[in-house]
Amino acid sequence: MLKIVNAQVWVHDQDEALAFYTKKLNMEIRTDVTVPEMGNFRWLTVGPTNQPEFSIVLMAIPGPPMMDEATTAQVRDLTSKGFTGTIFLTTDSCEAAYNDLKSRGVEFTEAPEERPYGIDAAFRDPSGNNFRLTQVNDIADR
Repeated sequence: MLKIVNAQVWVHDQDEALAFYTKKLNMEIRTDVTVPEMGNFRWLTVGPTNQPEFSIVLMAIPGPPMMDEATTAQVRDLTSKGFTGTIFLTTDSCEAAYNDLKSRGVEFTEAPEERPYGIDAAFRDPSGNNFRLTQVNDIADR
């Protein structure tokens, strides 16, 4: 059986991303290792405290030799615009989670709104990665 254990997002600054994910989203650090033999590559992961089996990799956007300068610039630009993927978070109360996250300084791009599948809202991390915060209704569970 296959299991998903990590998902990766590109980040512009790993320290800034780490502060956002741990202080504002209340996630915990899972791994923070720097590997000198790989040019000081930093493997940095965080995750929700109630999901120890899952981590989000906060991956620095690499330059050469991994990516040429043009590709690095494109990835940085697309990430800033929120076009490199979306992380979907679920909650029992979108409104309560929205208010809690706002009180911690999370800036929302969309306030909670009723949808056919439930209530959801949207925000981005400091690098531009898109998040959907969703309270799913019974119809969507079927």
